[in-house]
Amino acid sequence: MGSDRPVWQWVARFSLVRRGPVPRYGAALLIFAAALLVRQAADSALPTGFPYLTFFPAVIVTTFMAGRGPGVATAVLSGLAAWYFFISPSHSFALDASVGVALGFYAVVVAVDIALIHGMQVTLARLQEERGRTASLLEAQTTMFHELQHRVANNMQFVSALLSLQRRSIDRSPDAAVAALEEAERRLDTMARVHRRLHDPRSGDDFGSHIDGLCRDMLAAAGMSHVTCRVTVQAAPRSPERLLALAMLIVEALTNSLKHAFAGRDGGTVTIELTEVPDQPGQLRLLMTDDGVGLPDGFDVQRLPSLGWKIIQSLAAQLAGRMSHGPANGRANGPGGGTGTRIELHFPA
Repeated sequence: MGSDRPVWQWVARFSLVRRGPVPRYGAALLIFAAALLVRQAADSALPTGFPYLTFFPAVIVTTFMAGRGPGVATAVLSGLAAWYFFISPSHSFALDASVGVALGFYAVVVAVDIALIHGMQVTLARLQEERGRTASLLEAQTTMFHELQHRVANNMQFVSALLSLQRRSIDRSPDAAVAALEEAERRLDTMARVHRRLHDPRSGDDFGSHIDGLCRDMLAAAGMSHVTCRVTVQAAPRSPERLLALAMLIVEALTNSLKHAFAGRDGGTVTIELTEVPDQPGQLRLLMTDDGVGLPDGFDVQRLPSLGWKIIQSLAAQLAGRMSHGPANGRANGPGGGTGTRIELHFPA
């Protein structure tokens, strides 16, 4: 045929199996009528004993084109027509032993034909479904592979930026270099932990539970069981990259709180709230507060040498967000009378 397409695909173009009953049974009647006309036209040229000569192909063609039901209808009509017109005595439905044998032979043959063709059609339909599923799986696998490449590239870029920021904090003393490497190791370990939680298929898609679990992990790792972390998540970003950036920002801000806010205190509370901004569709608001000692007088994040705040600002910029900070207004003071700290971020979902 001058093409690599399988033969059955070319034949399937003429199939009526998936059409409604009217075209299918209409085709059955047309094929039966054509077979009857051809058989009557050829009757004078045929020897005795070929009553079903044109009806067998009619049954096969009908079943293949229109399905099992129209094939059975054609078989019944063809059997009756052959019995009436072409089995002696003609033009009657007389029944004797020889007629019974002829009709039985016809019934067995057409039943086998219909069963075989129907089985073939079912197999071809399943084959087409499998081909469709295979194509969908291949497309999904290709998409996932490209997504994985994209995420790995982003993660490597993040690690590179993190190490670059860490390098800038190193002075010329060996102790400072060791401390910087330990700090980088801690951050990379935290990043890996965030990845495991966000991309573990067994953990579900609840971003709030991921953040709650990360908070518990960090409190346990810091040995600060006296600090309580309260998480409320009513909305979340819509892409994995933004989820990761937001989770890293929350972890970095929580690390700052655990490191500075509760020093010398018996206990404290960190509150994390992620909600939609009222009357601003597609905008989210992250609010993190603690009831610790609060920010020092004259605090200026732009002049602060802290690497943690630089990372927070970088992640906020990656989220295209507007960040503000200050005292935790309206929050309970800490055990020592501190005003606490508030970090607020508005960003698109």
